[in-house]
Amino acid sequence: MIAQEKIGELQRQGFCVLRAHLPASSIDACREAFWPILLDYLERHSEEPNRGPHRHFMPMPLERPCFAPEFFFDAEVLSIVRGAMDERVVANQWGCDVPLLGSQNQEAHADYQRPLFAEAPDLPLPPYILVVSFGLLRISPAHGPIEIAPGTHRMLREEAIQMQPVPLEIGDVLIRHPWALHRGTPNTTDTPRALVTVRYVRRWYADASREVNSIPLDVWQSLTPEQQSLMRFPIEETIGTRAPAS
Repeated sequence: MIAQEKIGELQRQGFCVLRAHLPASSIDACREAFWPILLDYLERHSEEPNRGPHRHFMPMPLERPCFAPEFFFDAEVLSIVRGAMDERVVANQWGCDVPLLGSQNQEAHADYQRPLFAEAPDLPLPPYILVVSFGLLRISPAHGPIEIAPGTHRMLREEAIQMQPVPLEIGDVLIRHPWALHRGTPNTTDTPRALVTVRYVRRWYADASREVNSIPLDVWQSLTPEQQSLMRFPIEETIGTRAPAS
């Protein structure tokens, strides 16, 4: 019943939120392991923001505990994603968006907005991409939460309505249609605001819109066949060698 309610929200407004859904212990372990990697990246790329002033994107590691099965294979999340698309979805991106102190409001935009059919860019289509995000820390209004214009995944852009901020507590999960207009807001704190995202797509869809990391072979071998069928990432067959995921 909850899944059907959330699918309805997703279809109407372009996003839904599952409150207090993921275990805080898994998120804490991910944050503790990822934070030194993030700080090192930010130090090396402080003059090279790739998402606007003082705003960065980086691919997430697929080593444990930055990778956890509950982040990718949660039954309720998959029920919503599959219900909004189809049963044969795959995850093919795992990344982190990080605005810093000094970041600004982004222009409202849609993600992955290259039309599926170039000759009919405004053709209404059912979703073939959904993104599932959660914070590695509490994302308050001061941390620069994402803002989304509800319903704009189904509207002409000139019909867009007011942006709505989506603050997130630890464990909250945001599921959104990437074509709903949205923007990042300024982070006014000294703490990097780490919002991590898994992208799910229909199995036939592929693009190279984001950098992704490889799955270590031992992590891949620890997954069940059903879990492996949901993952479309490069696999490290041996140290330093990458092969496409099956």
